[in-house]
Amino acid sequence: MMKFVRFMMRNAAMLNVPKHIDHYAKFSPSPLSMKQFLDFGSTNACEKTSFAFLRQELPVRLCNSLKEINLLPDRLIMTPSVQLVHSWFAQSLMEVLEFQDQNPDDPSVLEEFMEALVTLRNRHNDVVPTMAQGVIEYRDAFGADSVTSQNIQYFLDRFYMNRISIRMLINQHTLIFDGTTKPAHPSSIGCIDSCCDVTEVIRDAYECAKMLCEQYYLGSPDLELREINAKNKFQPIQISYVPSHLYHMVFELFKNAMRATIENHEASSTLPPIKVTVALGQEDLSIKICDRGGGVPFKKIEQLFSYMYSTAPRPTLSDHQRTPMAGFGYGLPISRLYAQYFQGDLLLYPMEGYGTDAVVQLKALSTDSIEKLPVFNKTALRHYKSNLEADDWCVPRKDPLNFKIAKASFIKQSSYL
Repeated sequence: MMKFVRFMMRNAAMLNVPKHIDHYAKFSPSPLSMKQFLDFGSTNACEKTSFAFLRQELPVRLCNSLKEINLLPDRLIMTPSVQLVHSWFAQSLMEVLEFQDQNPDDPSVLEEFMEALVTLRNRHNDVVPTMAQGVIEYRDAFGADSVTSQNIQYFLDRFYMNRISIRMLINQHTLIFDGTTKPAHPSSIGCIDSCCDVTEVIRDAYECAKMLCEQYYLGSPDLELREINAKNKFQPIQISYVPSHLYHMVFELFKNAMRATIENHEASSTLPPIKVTVALGQEDLSIKICDRGGGVPFKKIEQLFSYMYSTAPRPTLSDHQRTPMAGFGYGLPISRLYAQYFQGDLLLYPMEGYGTDAVVQLKALSTDSIEKLPVFNKTALRHYKSNLEADDWCVPRKDPLNFKIAKASFIKQSSYL
């Protein structure tokens, strides 16, 4: 009976979605540090406290994203894919808002909230490829000038970062308070491993990338891995981190490195290895992945992080089959967002004609690992209202200068002085 009442209330509340979005978008998200996640889950794990926090915080993060979706070009917003994503976010918002006045002392309320979070997470599983399909639909139909492309890049970085943060909050709550879920590791607190063995995750990612590579190319480069623990050279490198995030980053880098290495050494009987160095200092953890895949021109680095660019064949969405990430060109930009989420970064250093060094920088201290969250405010608003202006630096010319025309132009201009 209670679920039926909530269903009827939800349908009535959907009419007020714009009002709720305007209200909650006025608030800034509350970023949490890795230490706060760990402390809460290990010493102060209280489901009622988590319930009270999430029913306020999730609407803020959802509405910040919904507000920015509305600033995209009208013709992009009206694509079926973007409309679908918008409906998912709006529906999730209303489902969370149903718990605003519920009593956390009632066990049935906490159980229904848990079910609602799982439903929300599952609903948003395909947000990334669906939004990507919307961008493709828009670009194919209307093209994209440099300003529009820049705005879409700005939006998607913020939109996907917010999605990572929302899933992080939901995963922590469901994994800690769902009694049927067993920890992935004895030191796991939710989806965080307080003693994450970095090299173990790297080796797992390498083995999976190797298996995939061998299916396509019937071979793969070897791995050479070196550890440098400046804090304690006799101990393995461990930090508090989300293993799935780390795995996602290095798996993507291994895939790219393997593909480039094999395609650059087709005529060779042997493949140069992929060399990985993991270094732990007092403040930073650095992972350097070096390949000899021929590299790329330095000017193409930004293209590799662009959502509008991919070197792989473009996939299409199907109602019956989930679309793989490859082909949308989202592997590297999403991986960089995972690194940046807890104040790290992912950088590429190419040497054209030789290979590429990819460096993942992470915070070694849980107190420094704080969520990096987008905020919808006037500063963000200005990014969507910018116009194409003349650059304040000279633009290099590729075509040779015609000195006869240039001289005539100079003489003509001088006559007016």
